[in-house]
Amino acid sequence: MRHIVLVSLLLLLVSRETSSSIQEDFMHCMSTQFGEYTRSFEIIFNQDSSLYSYILQSSVQNPRYLNATIPKPLLIITPFHESEIQAAVFCSKNHDLQIRVRSGGHDYEGLSYLCQTPFIIIDLINMRSIEINLEDETAWVQSGANLGELYYALAMKSLVHGFPAGLCPTVGIGGHLSGGGFGTLLRKYGLAADQVVDAYLIDVNGRILDRRAMGEDLFWAIRGGGGSSFGIILSWKIKLVRVPETVTSFTVLKTLEQGALELVHRWQYIAPKFHEDLFIRILIVHVGNGDQKTIHANFNSLFLGKIDRLIPLMNQSFPELGLRAEDCTEMSWVESTVYFAGFSKGSPLEMLLDKKQLFKSMFKAKSDFVTEPIPFHALEGIWGRLLEEEMAIMIMDPFGGKMNEILESDVPFPHRNGVLYNIQYMVKWEANGVMALNRHIHWIRSLYKYMAPYVSRSPRAAYINYRDLDLGTNKLQNASYSEAAAWGIKYFKSNFKRLALVKSKVDPGNFFRNEQSIPPFPTPGEIKHL
Repeated sequence: MRHIVLVSLLLLLVSRETSSSIQEDFMHCMSTQFGEYTRSFEIIFNQDSSLYSYILQSSVQNPRYLNATIPKPLLIITPFHESEIQAAVFCSKNHDLQIRVRSGGHDYEGLSYLCQTPFIIIDLINMRSIEINLEDETAWVQSGANLGELYYALAMKSLVHGFPAGLCPTVGIGGHLSGGGFGTLLRKYGLAADQVVDAYLIDVNGRILDRRAMGEDLFWAIRGGGGSSFGIILSWKIKLVRVPETVTSFTVLKTLEQGALELVHRWQYIAPKFHEDLFIRILIVHVGNGDQKTIHANFNSLFLGKIDRLIPLMNQSFPELGLRAEDCTEMSWVESTVYFAGFSKGSPLEMLLDKKQLFKSMFKAKSDFVTEPIPFHALEGIWGRLLEEEMAIMIMDPFGGKMNEILESDVPFPHRNGVLYNIQYMVKWEANGVMALNRHIHWIRSLYKYMAPYVSRSPRAAYINYRDLDLGTNKLQNASYSEAAAWGIKYFKSNFKRLALVKSKVDPGNFFRNEQSIPPFPTPGEIKHL
């Protein structure tokens, strides 16, 4: 036993010495490779730095990935300029280090800041500029900015311009756009990625490319195909959309006794067919504990217009909900982004700039797309399973409208015409420990299995921005196209092959990779076995 302990200590010391040597070599490379590079010791933090832990944890949105057993980056780099990122790419390749790029830290499985081999994090926290041009109704947004900052910046410029992105203000622009990105405006305008008209990207060779230089294939791939597979996206040029000066929001809560099940069942048939100005999602949540627990269905809506137009429309389309004028609140579009973020009515717009997520806790999530209404008896089964978990939630976002008009191949996000709605399942918990982790993950996997007969099939589709490693993972350096197809086709359907072909052209050595990155298209030998 003493011999084993001594060997373990020796290996640990060797590992530390090796890591220290790599860090020193990397920092020397960063400070000398590029003549204009002058801030290497201001933006690079190693594990001995006083700010290392703070920066590492600052934007981690899932605390289950903060435990002591999770591998930590050798270095964290917080660049101010693209030349510093170019240097990091060059030096990482020279020292056989992996790169993880983080904007908002919302990656559900932590892949923007986790790795099983020696790696660095490039945290884009200092690259968050937003330049709005109302003349041509566009904006350039750096990847480190978050959605709340974009919405706030728009509000300071215009009351009639918005952007069709997500509901959580702390989500980073970089990850959101590169995975598709949808929110309350998707039925009117489609995805956030549908509005991208240009971008700047650093490729595997350290070149900075705009749309013209990267070519249409690569530009297509980064708008929903997961940008981290192809390079480091510095900034995005987005097309703004028009919104009314006054919009209307409401949240109507229904209990079982008030017919919640019947209303959810009915909603499936009509929500995707509503007028495109009307978006009504459902949040099904477990409330209470012990003998008092029950399920509530919250009908949460944004309408692009005033109350006097909404009420007649609801009476015609969804009279069963019984919406009244007093249930509704008129506000500006940007005020609706504060409302949908979960802040109380009347909260100041500055809440959009708060970088702390509300109700942060450990979680596991999964997703589905529904193409046929779920039978009533199956909804009853869902209700029973949700009652088993104290912090369970199921979110149903309606599609239809503009989403039916955009081709599956226009961007990598393929879930368009024929999709009634998306489901996000989530379970949260507070207790630490393996037993708690296993219990909650077993529960959500059981619910996911139960849902199989009632959701999309061939493939059973999933949303890349709700990343789920249960669907499969790569072997990283030697990622197999055929193995990756197990999860890739679920996220991207037939677009997965095109993404792999683009990967083969721009990063054939698979430098930019993670457990669910796009692999290069297979060699002729592998094709025979597909």
